[in-house]
Amino acid sequence: MGMQICRVLILNARLKGKKNDILFIKILKVMVKNKFVSDYQINASKKIIFPYLSTASGLGEWFADNVTIDHNKTFHIDYDGTDHYARIVSIRTNHLVKFEFFDPEIENEDDNSYVEFKLEENELTQTIFLKIIDYSDGYEEDELEKIWEGLIANLKEIIGG
Repeated sequence: MGMQICRVLILNARLKGKKNDILFIKILKVMVKNKFVSDYQINASKKIIFPYLSTASGLGEWFADNVTIDHNKTFHIDYDGTDHYARIVSIRTNHLVKFEFFDPEIENEDDNSYVEFKLEENELTQTIFLKIIDYSDGYEEDELEKIWEGLIANLKEIIGG
């Protein structure tokens, strides 16, 4: 599973019926978010690739089992039988799109996970690269690398790139 650290909190509590303070040690497991960044060469134009990165129908073809969008512009992403919720927080047509993931049950959540797709072009060779920035918890870096390699292979197969 993902990288985890333990933080030890020492709590001083007075128990009823006891004369002395009792020292409790509580260990909390806190998931640490990792920032995974990788570039993949794509042999297609930005205009062809971008809809696959920025629309529910495009993402549904390679990124997840099913992707829909509701009237609030919330993306509902079904990945391996688990529902995820995301919203676009940054978009620049044919260049980048950033999805921030959130839990609809938690208001004002801090430190949300996100995935950013950036299309970059090597001016000299005119080669297009897709930069993935995945800020999330739950997976080690080597696991994320394998996951993204598989996802990008799916995307390349669909667009022929």
